[in-house]
Parts: sequence; C-alpha cells; structure tokens
Amino acid sequence: MPKLLSRLQRFKSGSPLSFRLLAYILLFSSAFTLVSSAIQIYSDFRKDVSQIDRRMQVVETGYASSLARSLWALDQKLLQTQLEGILSLPDIVHLRLKIEPDSELVLGSIPTNTTTNSHSFDLVHQGDDMFTLGHLTVTADLQRVYADLEEKVLVILATQFLKTFFISILIVWIFQYFVARHLTAMADYARGFSLNSLREPLKLDRPDTPLNNSDELAQVTDAINHMRERLSEDLERQKRDAQEIRKFSKAIEQSPSSVLICDRKWQIEYANQKFTQLTGYDLDAIAGKHPGTLSEDINAHRESRQLWQSIRLQVQRVGVWQGEVNSARKNGERFWEQLIVTPIKASDGEVTGYLILGEDISIRKRYEQQLLRQANYDILTGLPNRMLALDRLKLALAQARRENTLVGVMFLDLDNFKHINDTLGHDAGDNLLIEAARRISSCLRGTSTVARLGGDEFLVVLPGLSDPQATTQVAQRILTTFEPPYILNGQEVFVTTSIGISIFPHDSDNSGMLLQHADAAMYQAKNKGKSAFAVFAPEMTEVSHERLQMESLMRRALEQQEFELYFQPIVRTETGQMAFAEALLRWNNPSLGMVMPDRFIPLAEETGLIMPIGEWVLKESCKAAMRWRTETGHRIGISVNVSPRQFRDPDFVQTVMQALEQSGLEPDQLELEITERLILDNTIETADILRELDQSGIRLSVDDFGTGYSALSYLKSYPFDTLKIDKSFVQDVMTEHDDASLVRAIINMAHSLGLRVIAEGVEEEAQTHFLKTEGCDYSQGYFYSRPLPAADFDTWLSSNHRV
Repeated sequence: MPKLLSRLQRFKSGSPLSFRLLAYILLFSSAFTLVSSAIQIYSDFRKDVSQIDRRMQVVETGYASSLARSLWALDQKLLQTQLEGILSLPDIVHLRLKIEPDSELVLGSIPTNTTTNSHSFDLVHQGDDMFTLGHLTVTADLQRVYADLEEKVLVILATQFLKTFFISILIVWIFQYFVARHLTAMADYARGFSLNSLREPLKLDRPDTPLNNSDELAQVTDAINHMRERLSEDLERQKRDAQEIRKFSKAIEQSPSSVLICDRKWQIEYANQKFTQLTGYDLDAIAGKHPGTLSEDINAHRESRQLWQSIRLQVQRVGVWQGEVNSARKNGERFWEQLIVTPIKASDGEVTGYLILGEDISIRKRYEQQLLRQANYDILTGLPNRMLALDRLKLALAQARRENTLVGVMFLDLDNFKHINDTLGHDAGDNLLIEAARRISSCLRGTSTVARLGGDEFLVVLPGLSDPQATTQVAQRILTTFEPPYILNGQEVFVTTSIGISIFPHDSDNSGMLLQHADAAMYQAKNKGKSAFAVFAPEMTEVSHERLQMESLMRRALEQQEFELYFQPIVRTETGQMAFAEALLRWNNPSLGMVMPDRFIPLAEETGLIMPIGEWVLKESCKAAMRWRTETGHRIGISVNVSPRQFRDPDFVQTVMQALEQSGLEPDQLELEITERLILDNTIETADILRELDQSGIRLSVDDFGTGYSALSYLKSYPFDTLKIDKSFVQDVMTEHDDASLVRAIINMAHSLGLRVIAEGVEEEAQTHFLKTEGCDYSQGYFYSRPLPAADFDTWLSSNHRV
C-alpha cells in the first residue's frame, strides 16, 4: 500500500495534469456510475415488485371464480386444495379467507422483520342474485426481491468501479501518450528557449499525418514556431532599427545643419557639432537654457524673446515655423540663419519636445542681394533693367495722378549700333553701350530714371513734369551729348541716337501704351534721318501698325508666291559684253504694292524671315541661270546678295549646295555678294564658312566696298574673288576728283591682291570710258539696263547683241 501511494505521489508531481484528469475522471465517472446504477437497481426493484403485484392480480383473476364456486358448494377439501395451490406460488406466504358470515381460514405465515405486500378481493357468487361469500387476502414476501437488490448493488458497484477505473487508466494513458508528453516537450522547449536557439523549431515526437497536422497540438506547435519566427523577425527589425537609430544619430551629429533638441518647456537638451561650430556654444554651456537667451546682449534678448514667442505660437497652431533669423555667435558676430522649428511627438500625438534645424545662409543672402540686383539692373551698364524701369514708371504714374503732374517717357535707340557691333566686335559694342548709358544719365536729374531695355534700346522716365516742353529739352541735351565721337578700339566712331517721346496723361494713362507710343515716335525719329527726336502724335500709330502689318503679310508672302526676282546684267567693261547677272529681290503684295528691299529686308532680318526668303532666292536664282543657258546657249553666271544673318546660319553652306544640286548649276557660275561689315567680323566661324564655299568653287564678292570701316588687311585673309565698288563713289567720278582718285586706288589695290573689280551705278557713257581707262573689270548700272523682271530680262537676253 505505501508503495502504491508513493507511486501515486510521483505520478501526481510528475504529471499533475494527468493526475487531475484521472481524479476528475474517477470522480465524475463514479458519480455518474452511482447515479446510473441506482436508477438501474431501482428500476429492477420496481420491476420485481410489479411482477409480484401482477402475480397477486393473476390470483384474483384466475382463482376468484373457482374459489367462489367451491365456497358456494361448501366443498372444503377443494377449497383447501385451491388455497394451497395459491400458496405454492412464488413469494406468496400467507392467505387469509374470511367466510361469511363469521368463519375464517388461514394458510401460511407472515415472516417477521420482512417487508410484505398484500392484495385483497371478494369472492362473489352470481346467480339470480349476487352473493358475497367471503374475502380473500393474499400476502407476498418481498425478502427475495430485497436480497436480489442487495446482490445487484454489490455486483453493479463492483463492476462499474472496475470498469470506470480501468477506463480512466486507459484514458489517462492515452492522454499521457497523445497529449501530456507533447505538452512536456513543449514545456522543455520553452524552458530551453533563448535568443541563441531561435533557428531551432519545435518538433513533436509523433507521426507526420494529415490528422496530426490539423489538431490542436499542431496548431499550438505552429503558433510557437510562428512566435519564434516573429520574434526572430522582431529581433532583426530591432537590429535594423538600432542601426537606423545609430545612423540617424550619426547623421544628426554630423549634419551640415545645426540641430537643437529642446524639451516641452523649450529647454535645450541636445546640440550637435555643427551648432557648436556655427555659434561657438557647446552643449554643456547651453543645456537647460532657452534657445532665444544664448546671447549676452540684453537688447538682443528682448528682440529674441518676441521672436521666439511668435515661433512658439505658430508651432502650436500650425505645427511648423520656418524663417530667416539674424542670429549672433558667441563672439558677438551676427550672421543670417535659416531656421525650421517643428514639434517632436510621441506615438499618441503628445508633444514631447521641439526640433530646431539651422543653416548658415549668410553667403546665400549675399548672393540673393546680388541676384536681386541682377534681376533689377542691367549687368553691363548698371542701369535699371526693363522690369525695374516698368515698376518705376508705374510708381511715377501713380504719383502724377495724385499730384496732377506730367510724366515724360522717352524711348532711345542707338543709330547703326548693329553695324558698329558687327564691324568692331562685341567688346567694342559693349564699351559703346556703357559710354552711351553714362552720357544719357548725365543729362537727367536725380528723380528721373534711365534704364536699358535690352540691346541698344534705352528708356528714360521723367516724373513730376509741369510742362511738356521739358521732355524736348532733355531730348536735345541727350542728342548734344552724343555729338562727340566715341573711342572704340583706338579709333573714333560717331554714334547718334533716335528718341521717341510720349507724355502722360496727354498720350495715354497706361504705362504699356505710353511705351508703345514712345516706340512709335522713335521710329518716326529714325525716319527723319536719325540723330533726332520726335514727340508722339496719333498718326504715328499708323506707322507702327504698318510695320506690324508688313511683318504679318511678309510671313505669308512665300506661301502666296508674292516674292519676285529682278535681274540686272553685269558686263565686261572692256567690251560691254554681258558676263553674268545680279538677282535682286522684290515683293509684290496685293495690298502694299511693289515693296522695295530697303523697306522689308531689315524687318526680315529682325524677325528671322530672311532665312527662308534667302533660301528661296538662292534656289530660284540658280534655276534662272540654268534656264538662260538653255535658251541662249551661253553660260551666264548669277550673283546673289547674302544677308549677314543668313550667312551665320549653321546650315548656310548646305543650303547653297542644295540649291546648286537641285538646279544643276556649276559652283563657279554662282557668286555670293557679302557685305563689308560681315568681313570685318573676324571670327573663326566666318573664316571657315568662306573657306568652305571657296573650296566648293563658288565665287565670293565683297559688296558695297568702301562704305564701312574698311580693314584692308582682312581682304588677303579671306578667299574673295571680286571687289564691288559702291555706286556712291562711281556716280561722281567725272565731277569729283576725290571720288575718281578713290575709285582708281580701289581698282589698283584689288588688282594687286588678285581680285576682280565691279563698279556699280554706271549711268553715263563717260563713266564707262573712265572705268575702262582705269582697268575696271566689270560694270553694272542703268547705262546697260535697269533691273528687269524675269520675263523682261529673258526678252532682253534674246534681243541684246552683246549677250
């Protein structure tokens, strides 16, 4: 017994869950067995008692009539026999028969200390009348029933206990094998679980079957393994987070921006190295202080306190403050700082501190001031630019409206500036603009504004005028200051300006219209012959509209085939025979009529339309030369003028070669006339283009030689074939000795350089004799033929015997 108890104790301590399971199984199964056995025993007991009752009722139903007859017949022996038969029945131990009227017959005895059950019934004889003969009481002994009951109780209790016990033991073993041992394994795994064993999963010692893989133990195992995996992932994430935190910590510490971290009371908790380098304060000296109280200057404290009060309010309302602050270093030096202040919030959104990022923007502020100046002032001349000039004009107009005064607007454009720029170079042009700006500024009073609008255009704003004549006086002073020569590249250059004037509010009350009107007046001044001024008049807008209309019509002229080529022959001076022809462009517009080149070519160059127009002229000229060869059988060359802007086109050489290729004309039959100012633009691009054209066999001619600032040394640097003397020298050779000497010198110089000479503007026969005597190679002018349309020139070719 003690051995059993000790084993039971070990079982209880080793497998408490199994022990409790066993105890609960025994307890509940025993209770269930007792209840069910009691019900069963009671049911059997009641069944036995019911059987005895039924037996006694059978006695009544089976013996009542026979006993009544025996009693009626007074057959005592038969009655005795019948009663003994009843008494022999099982469990019947006593019979009491009361015979009417007062006799009684008793058989058997009633045992003592036993439980009995009785049943009584009357014995009745039924004839004509019904007679009650007696009353029989049958007594049954229930001792057998109770003996069976006791036996059943013992047997059932013993068998149910053993069955329950063994079943419990079986269940506990099954639980132990299928559940408890795996729980123990899980407990052992959990006890041995550590960060070093995360890679070892939990495995149970049981078959790998689908049923086992879906039960609760499998779910718990999977949950533990998933927990292990999540823990491993969490640890990896923590490592990464720690690395990120270290990286961010290093980034903050090594940040190029200064970093301050304050607590919720705005007391400094952290400052990085950049803050110390920027301000000179280290963390030990400023810890616990407010960022606005670092300086020792009391006045600075007052300003800083107001600033940080507004910063605190905005951070609370908006969540961020950003701005530029004029801060102080520890040594008292002031510097500009860009600050960004944001709250630091916990996961629940509560503010735990404040982050202050700072950056030294002192250099940027200086650059901003420079950029602001560059945005409002012209870099070359230092004058206000267009933007600032328009702002000042608007301010002047607003002031004039309040004070009921006048404002003069003057639009200035330098005359022939492009020619100077192309001839002497951009450096000389820049020096010219600087000196022109100085001369204009010297003519103005302090409240006036002179601005450079761009290129060679200047704007003058004269505010607070009481008399419109003041503008003309200023304009005259400006023209006077332009009379002395400019010294550019060591030589004197005379440059004038044209001035257009509009007056507020007489001409307009709008700044834009005032500028347009002054611009229109400036063009009117140029039409006067330049070096003049003009005051705006309403009819001047028609000139501006005409210019806009001309530009609009010219943009459609090529599509509508409004351009025409006129041709003028160039003859050999010695014989008068035709050598080649010059192509001259005309524009025949239905609304404008015949427009001469001097009206639309400058506008075409300004707008860039000269590019497609020049390409069309080249192609049509080459085609015309090939047509003349077919019609006359003679090789007649063609000379074409080239615009400076067209010449500088990167695709110019390719355009020329395409015109030759499409027409079939030989390169030596094409001569390109290039202006002298283009020659003097001594650039690598110009030299390369001229050299490439010369190598292709195309002849090159210098047009209008002598009208510009001739640099004769350039003639030997470029591969020119022909020099064309301007007609202004040729037309007076017979009357002006100087012109004759100049033409003679040009011819001799050209021949000495190996160049042929063409004289333009030959209108009289005496001029031809002079040119022939001086050895001029070719002549061109009205004496031989005026420029003719293509059809008329074809007729001239067929009728002239000198072709």
